[in-house]
Amino acid sequence: MSNEITIRQETPDDYLDVFKLNQVAFGQEYEAKLVDALRSNTDVFIPELSIVATINNKIVGHILFTKIAIKDDSGNLNESLALAPMAVLPEFQKTGIGGQLISEGLAVAKGLKFRSVIVLGHEHYYPKFGFQPAIKWNIKAPFDVPSNAFMAIELEQGGLRNISGTVIYPKEF
Repeated sequence: MSNEITIRQETPDDYLDVFKLNQVAFGQEYEAKLVDALRSNTDVFIPELSIVATINNKIVGHILFTKIAIKDDSGNLNESLALAPMAVLPEFQKTGIGGQLISEGLAVAKGLKFRSVIVLGHEHYYPKFGFQPAIKWNIKAPFDVPSNAFMAIELEQGGLRNISGTVIYPKEF
């Protein structure tokens, strides 16, 4: 029996397993319910950007990217993506699965012509993938968070050029 990791798009058959994964990984239901709610919002949910990691057909990780907007001082909205949440079963954490999910998600997002991604996450983890403090682009969170934990990445050169303002998350957050 191989322990090979497969990274693929989530299917409706995965929903219950993804719910349980988020519950176990976070030790609560908030993130699991958030994923379900975001899936139901057709304005922000992108099926190709709900990605699972499996070992022997068992889901061991999940990542979700959904549409957000960055609202500038003039009220203009610029589309971006939020990376949230990402979960890996505790027994598989620190094995590189999260990194594979992030790398695949960023590649798919770039292929879908998205120009940037925003994440609120660990300041020492996400920079490995190219994320930098969003304040570099004068992009702010809609709530009080440490600026070094609120990060962005350009999926294409200049993807955040001339874009600044406050992130607007879907109501489900």
